[in-house]
Parts: sequence; structure tokens; C-alpha cells
Amino acid sequence: MSRAEDIFQKLIYFGEDAIDEFIINQQTEELFLDFKQAVSVGKNFVTLHRDDRKNLSKAISGFGNSEGGVILWGVECSRDIEVGDVAKAKVKVKNVHRFLSWLENAISGCTIPSHNKVRNHIISVDENGDGFVATYIPKCEIAPLMSTTNGAIYIRSGSNNVPAPYAVIAGMFGRRPQPNVELIIANKYLEALENIDEDMLYPKSIDNPPEKYIKIGFTVQAANNSNVIAREIYLTCRTESTSGEYNKVRFLNYNQMDSIPGIEGQLNLITRPELRLPPRGIIKFCNVEIILSPLIDEDLMVDGVIGADECAPKDFRIHIPKNRLRSFVAKALRDDDGREALINEFFGEFLINME
Repeated sequence: MSRAEDIFQKLIYFGEDAIDEFIINQQTEELFLDFKQAVSVGKNFVTLHRDDRKNLSKAISGFGNSEGGVILWGVECSRDIEVGDVAKAKVKVKNVHRFLSWLENAISGCTIPSHNKVRNHIISVDENGDGFVATYIPKCEIAPLMSTTNGAIYIRSGSNNVPAPYAVIAGMFGRRPQPNVELIIANKYLEALENIDEDMLYPKSIDNPPEKYIKIGFTVQAANNSNVIAREIYLTCRTESTSGEYNKVRFLNYNQMDSIPGIEGQLNLITRPELRLPPRGIIKFCNVEIILSPLIDEDLMVDGVIGADECAPKDFRIHIPKNRLRSFVAKALRDDDGREALINEFFGEFLINME
């Protein structure tokens, strides 16, 4: 997760408490964060005020041409000689739902080309309908973005959006867009099974095999969320710990990929040279089955990385401490919380995406 997205998620999760914390701690405007007061107030406006539109346009250009950022609407800034612009007080946006609508309508016309991944979220609303809005502007893969208010191309410098120097603009035009390959976990399921003879998971030759176990299955896929073709897409998965001698991690149905031999418990896959994944395309790597018995001695740990040629790799991990894993398996065998809730718990809490 990028720093900008981290700030945005914090505001969504903690709401107005996060804003209060910014003010108490005198949070400064910085590379990924801007505080703005909304000028669009009163009943006479029918669209976003030109000053708000100008600030939005500069921010989309500046953050989008840099590493992304967040505008927090409804916070007054004051100048501190030593540390710069700091959050001073809350100045709520009037009729916050109407302001959000104006923001949404203005975004596509703020830059050329338009940045279609900008997101807005209302942080809180009081009884009068006033509140705060956060605007998340991710890094744009189609650079550079030009502001439509004055035709300038901005970049983020410290706590300001500044016109980009010629050399920087030249570098933006010369920079080849990079693919962006993301992990998708699909076709999730969970089964509680008995070790019957037909399954042969635990043969009778094993001393005292578990009578019951659970099977968690899913498909590992890759999505090309960029505007360029992705080539040589790869997946590496390594089982650090199966959590016990009767537990297993299986990789299945990867015969459409080139498999590179690795150490025991590691899967190395790469697409064949002739395969090209177009923008918004999705491919399947393999199926994964995790077999878990009640006999658990260690944490469960599976590490992985996904990426492509000229694409930054994305790490992911499945990690469950042994005590929580024992509890999870016991619940699954009893089916206390229902299968859907257990699946959500497993993939929501134990699967970690690491940027």
C-alpha cells in the first residue's frame, strides 16, 4: 500500500478522530497530504467554486504526476515558521453531499488527459449536513497530466504543487509507461472433511492419522491494471511452514505455465514467451489447496511474489499464528460461524498484500 493510500484508508477507518489527531499533533502538509478549506458554500452555487476547482486541478496534476496524495477538505492551515503549513482547525464543508457531487462532476475536466482513478470519500456528516471529504489521487500511469485551469503541468515538491521544470516534463514524455500487475485471489472455498479411504489424504500406513481436516482452496490470478501490454508475468510461492507434519500446501493445475524447478515447497511459474497480457486482462496461474488438521505445532506461513517484465514486484503472504490457527480449524470443523464467515476471516485477516 502506498503512503497516499495509507493516509486515505486511515481517514476512512478512523473518520473525524483522524482529523482531530492531525490538529492535535499539528500535522504538516507534506508530499502526500494537502489541507483545503472549501469555498463552495451557501445556496447560490450550482457547481464547484472556481477556487476549489483550481485547487483540485492543481492537486490532481501534481499528485498524479508524482507518487499520489490526498486532499482533506475542511481543515484550516496556519503557517508555522519552523515546520511549515500545519493543520490548525476544522472548518466543515457546507452541505457535504452536495460538495461531493460537485467534486465528482469536476474531476474529469480538471486535467488533460483526465485521471479516472481519483476517489472521494465523505469522512463525517453532522446533523446540519456539514462535514469533511477526502480526495485520493493515485499516481497516474498516463503521465504527464496538465491542469486545465492554466495549462501547466505540476509535480509535488515538498508540501506544494509546483509547475514542472522543462527537464522534468521532457523526462515524463520520454518515460515509457510500465505495466502494473496485481494479485487476484478467486474461487475461494472451505470444506470440512473426514479422512475416508477414498480420499487417501492420510494413508493408513501413517500412525494415528487425523480423522478430520479442513481444506481451503483458491485460485491465484494476475490482472494487468495498466494501459500497456504485460509480458513475462511470473509467480513465486514458497511454503515456509505448513504448521505441522499432517498439514500440506498443494499447488495444482499450472501446466499452462513454464515451471522452473526450485527447492521443496517452492513454486516458480512464468508465462511462456509468446504470451502477452493486454490492459485489463486477467490470467490464471494455479490452484492452491491448504490442508489443515487439528494437529498444529507451528505458525502457517506462505510467502509469494507476483510481477512482470519492467513491472515492480508485489509481495503477498499468508501468515496465521499457531494459536489462532488452532482456533480457526476448530471453528471450521464445528462450522460455528458458517463457511462464508470463515472464508472472509481467512482471506481478510490472514492474507497480507505488501507493497
